Formats: sequence, C-alpha cells, structure tokens
Amino acid sequence: MRPFTAVVNPAAGGSAGASVLLPLAGLLRAAGAEVETEYSRGLDHAREVARRAAERGRTVLAVGGDGMAGCVGGALAGTGAVLGLVPAGRGNDFARGLGLPSDPAALAELLLHGEPRRVDAVGVESAVHRGTAVLGSVYAGVDALANRYANESRLLGGAASYYAGALRAVLGWRPAGYRITVDGQVHERRCWTVVAANSAFYGFGRRIAPDARLDDGLLDVVVVRDVPRRLFFAVMNELASGTHVRRPEVEVLRGREVRIEADRPVPYGADGEVEAALPVTVRALPGALAVLA
Repeated sequence: MRPFTAVVNPAAGGSAGASVLLPLAGLLRAAGAEVETEYSRGLDHAREVARRAAERGRTVLAVGGDGMAGCVGGALAGTGAVLGLVPAGRGNDFARGLGLPSDPAALAELLLHGEPRRVDAVGVESAVHRGTAVLGSVYAGVDALANRYANESRLLGGAASYYAGALRAVLGWRPAGYRITVDGQVHERRCWTVVAANSAFYGFGRRIAPDARLDDGLLDVVVVRDVPRRLFFAVMNELASGTHVRRPEVEVLRGREVRIEADRPVPYGADGEVEAALPVTVRALPGALAVLA
C-alpha cells in the first residue's frame, strides 16, 4: 500500500485544497493507506517538503492548481519519485491534460492502484528561474499579463477570473518584436504571445497547443502573430476548441530547446506563476517524471 504525503496550497481556490483533500484522504485511509498532510508556506517550501517526502519513499500528492502541480512536479522531476495530483485550483490544466477524474472515489482508486506513467517536464532558465522545472507550459506575452491579473483577482473565481484578466490584458497590450530560437533556428516575429507547451491546455481549459503530447520529448511552440485587436479576440475564442492553429496568423513550431527574447520587457509565466520577464530558455526533459494517471 502506497504511503502518501499531501502537499497543500492553502491559497488555491480559497479553501478548496483542504475541502477536496478531506474526503479523498478519508477514502485512502479507509483502504489502508497512510496519509500525512503538509501545508506549504510558499513555493520554495512546497518543493522542500516534496523532496523530503520523496526521499522517504512516499508518493507525493500536489493539492492545488497548476502552480502547485508545476512546483511539486518540477521538484520531483528526475528524482525517480512518484507524483499524484489532487486538482483543487482554478485552472487544473495539467490534470485536465492527464485526464484525471474529479470524483473523489475514482481519484482515490487511481492513486491507490494506478500505475505510474512517465511524462516530460520542462526545464526553465532565466534570471529568475535557475534550474527550475515545470510541467505544463511557459508563455510570454499578453497571456502572462492576463494570468497575473487573474491571480490578483479577489472578487472572481474559476473561469470568470481568467476571462476578466484576459480582457483587461488585451485592451492594454501592444504586440512586441520577438526573437524565437528553436533548436538553433532563429525566427523573428512580431507577436501577441509565444507559448512553449508541453501540455495541450492552459488558462482554464483552453487548448493552446491542441497537438502537444506529454510524452513525446518535444515542446509545441505556439506563436500568435501581430493581428488587429478585434481579430485577436476571435483567436482567443477559438482557444476553447483549438481551431486557432488553423489560422495563418498562428504558427506552431516544435523542438527540444526554445529561447524566447523580445525587444522590450515582456512578462512570462510558468504553470500559473508570473514573476519574471524575458529572456527565457526552456527545454523538454523527456520522461523526467512518474505521475499516477
């Protein structure tokens, strides 16, 4: 029987982390599993707790949203530890990409008896991120600003915070000149955003990279070129289905290593966390993480 350590983000979705974990932990314990709970005091503390638990041979549960999933999963990447996800945030996009169940009984069954699956992680290098790994995507441009606004929202939750944040960001944004280097090949574009995606989803279920796979050792680099604002809103609407990639204004590149630079300070985000600005280098880390999915 697997022993579990749940690393909980108390800020994810308000008190959602604890409320989601409580019935799940009851089911795990009823089946005979040992479950201990650790509340994080921040991302660095969550990484430390996760690594210590993994060193003791425990399966680590990341309880929260994409920020917690990326933080804990990134800390375990390359260690041989096993990760379980308990979606309890606003977006839960990496869990969505894995097809995880939301029903506590089904999720408990998966965590107790599921076989670990090897997936890729994403290495991130910049002035802020040094030797950091995340799971879902790194996005540089208007969507990073939109995510920052969503994180700052105190009155709205769930999808509403993302929609409001996106509207505010788009109305005040102007495209920048980017230099995108994919496996040594340089592409210069004027863009609204550039997304290096390991997972198909970001921003509360939007299929930013519909053909991205979690285990192919590659990053899908989605480039949304400079278009009129009204047309960009149309592109945003198509993110729900992933049909935006059919537009001539949207370009998809693929590679193992991506360097993103811009001609002015442009924010970038990584798995829901926005604390940095370009330039940034991201690399696919093939099969770096074992996850129950």
